[in-house]
Amino acid sequence: MSHRSKDILTGPRWAKVRALLKSMGHSDYDLERPLIGVANTFSNIVPGHFNLRQVAESVKQGIYQAGGTPIEFGVIGCCDGVANAHLGMRYILPSREVIATSVEIMAQAHRLDALVLLGSCDKIVPGLLMGAARLDLPAILVNGGPSLGGCEFDGRTSDTTSLAEAVGMLAAGKLDQAGFAQLENAVMPTCGSCSFLGTANSMGCMTEAMGMCLPGSATIPAVYAERLRAAQNSGRRIVAMVEEGLSARRIINRQGLENAVRLAMAMGGSTNLVLHLLAIAYEAEVSMGVEVFEEFSRTTPHVAKIYPAAPPNVPDFHQAGGVPALMREILPLLHAEAMTVSGRTVGENVANAPKSGEAIIRTMDNPWSTQSGLAVLRGNLAPDSAVTKPAAINPAMHRFTGRAHCFDSEDAANQAILERRIEPGEVVVIRYEGPKGGPGMPEMAMAMKMLYGQGLSDKTALITDGRFSGTNNGCFVGHISPEAAEGGPLAAVRDGDLIAVDIPGRQVNLEISQGELAERMAAWQPPPPKIACGYLALYARLATSAAKGAIIPHRAD
Repeated sequence: MSHRSKDILTGPRWAKVRALLKSMGHSDYDLERPLIGVANTFSNIVPGHFNLRQVAESVKQGIYQAGGTPIEFGVIGCCDGVANAHLGMRYILPSREVIATSVEIMAQAHRLDALVLLGSCDKIVPGLLMGAARLDLPAILVNGGPSLGGCEFDGRTSDTTSLAEAVGMLAAGKLDQAGFAQLENAVMPTCGSCSFLGTANSMGCMTEAMGMCLPGSATIPAVYAERLRAAQNSGRRIVAMVEEGLSARRIINRQGLENAVRLAMAMGGSTNLVLHLLAIAYEAEVSMGVEVFEEFSRTTPHVAKIYPAAPPNVPDFHQAGGVPALMREILPLLHAEAMTVSGRTVGENVANAPKSGEAIIRTMDNPWSTQSGLAVLRGNLAPDSAVTKPAAINPAMHRFTGRAHCFDSEDAANQAILERRIEPGEVVVIRYEGPKGGPGMPEMAMAMKMLYGQGLSDKTALITDGRFSGTNNGCFVGHISPEAAEGGPLAAVRDGDLIAVDIPGRQVNLEISQGELAERMAAWQPPPPKIACGYLALYARLATSAAKGAIIPHRAD
């Protein structure tokens, strides 16, 4: 097929473009081949991206081998762990839109023929996929892989979240300072995306489920040689995709997205997946709302259990067979005919996928639970929707009623938890932390981890219009929409009010009369913006609600 890069490389008119590229060592031979963009989110502040220079070299080898010319460029990427629990976390979700737009700009400005997208972590993978869906060029994603687990702690292989739990244990006198210091040096022995099933690894698995990375590649640990072979294979494959005309939207379509939702439900991925899959659907011009998540949550068993739902981590899941093995188990629920970047269908990819026992991945006939790993709630506190993760919640806490203890910011809630001011039987309410109110919809991960460390995760609940980390456990409900800053009912809650969380009933309610709720809301006044300038102020003005993916809409519709 014709290469669109030829539009700016052929004939006397475009001699200047050829000269600019030749000034960096490209030859006429190079410029006759398809130009493959390698969007690299490498940095040495994000552990999940630290190995992407090496991964990029393997990708470029594969591109050269298959007859393409790699054109590498940089894209930003932030580390949720470094950014957590301070102002930086407010930038994490909004960075997703910048990443998508960066990919669009670089591909269009330089007339690239295709893209290999390198990224591993949280908002970065969805941002790259959003850019691919927006452009509809041939594209394939290569992640850097999860880190290996750390030392044994609290009955499981540790990871960075163990430190957040240890903060609560330190405050409660359950751990001394020397033990805490030893833990700090032992929880993450290698680079890679954090080894639990947080948003980073969840999105890697969703990428494989929707067909946008090579089969079996999502969960290869960062330090394995297999990771580099998968990168090289991806480089070869993207050149073939150009020749086949296999573009992103032939894969990121309704079938591919629904397969990703199914996998999310079957493995209990991060609640952030709801935001990201809705955002990717928007970019692919696929009409999809939270209703799909709710429908699938009722018809998809919880088949794979990974931390925080159970002690095994993502490298353990990989050894058990990974995404192909899980997809083979739930194949009757998937669109088996959906196309993937491999050039084969989902059914063809997973037909012979091996599985190692049932310690992590069970069958649909013998699932961990008949209830899926994620659930969408509604009620008078969340008329549009809210999201929770039953897979990470003690079944005894799937129904919980308690007295509200309200905080108008994450910082205020965290301080109260550190000072041991949260009592058993309370529902911690953290509001004005949504896309507009936060701004940027920060994660309430630290609050949940400290409650766990203080032994309160099975005695309290936490609800918020903010987000949660994929590693959180305990009774939590996030993404409450509409958010408090937009006049959502969460703004009307007062200390001492009864709040009922009913996960089987898919409800989260404030137990006051409708008349009382209306009266409180009539007297409500919106708070002043927390941030008045810069990108966060812009995002707060433009972002949609969490129920619509917290995107910045850019289409006329």
